Amino acid sequence: MYLHANIKLLRKRKGLTQSLMAESLGISRSKLAGYELNVSPPLDTLVKICEYLELSVDLMLKQNLARYPVHKLGEILETSRYLKGRDLRILATTVDAAGRELIEVVSQKARASYLAGFSDPDFIGDLPRFHLPFLPQDKKHRVFQVDGDSMDPIPDGAWIICEYMDDWTRIKDGEKYVIVTAQDGVTFKLAYNQLQEKRQLLLCSSNPLYKPFEVAADTVREVWKYRMMLV
Repeated sequence: MYLHANIKLLRKRKGLTQSLMAESLGISRSKLAGYELNVSPPLDTLVKICEYLELSVDLMLKQNLARYPVHKLGEILETSRYLKGRDLRILATTVDAAGRELIEVVSQKARASYLAGFSDPDFIGDLPRFHLPFLPQDKKHRVFQVDGDSMDPIPDGAWIICEYMDDWTRIKDGEKYVIVTAQDGVTFKLAYNQLQEKRQLLLCSSNPLYKPFEVAADTVREVWKYRMMLV
């Protein structure tokens, strides 16, 4: 593993002293110094360090960043920032009079226009919307109407509640997602995360009549994680 050397390398690349970085992480300078030498941090601390340094845990552990030229390292870090949505994706949304976020409804008819209007506050504001108090209020949700039979047993025309995902590196293999892409618009599929290795997603149907296909990360516009079907 290259964790210890990578922490030190990225800290210096940001121009931070051990004291400054440790203070930002809420740990002691001596602990950070140990992590840069040969002490492995607890899992929660490791995740916090990776988020602070804006790199995935997988890359932090497995890649020797010191072997990359400066321009290539910069490209790796920019890719990580992109996949995590840092400063890049702004979600158009609606709220009620009390300031609570509402759940917009994207019907089969609206799906055709969604790709062109998903970032337009006026388009989103014209969608039907409602509030569900039992859903987590710190998450953003949207309802999509399923189009077709590729995701049996969820039928054509079903309404599904999905949760917005800003950090695409958290997409879990084999779980259901609504993926909005530049080529295919709104697609409801099982996703397999190949972002770090190939910078793409593999999208599969639960209906074996439909073939899997790949979408490049730079064509993805939004990702929504399936939560439940409205019945």
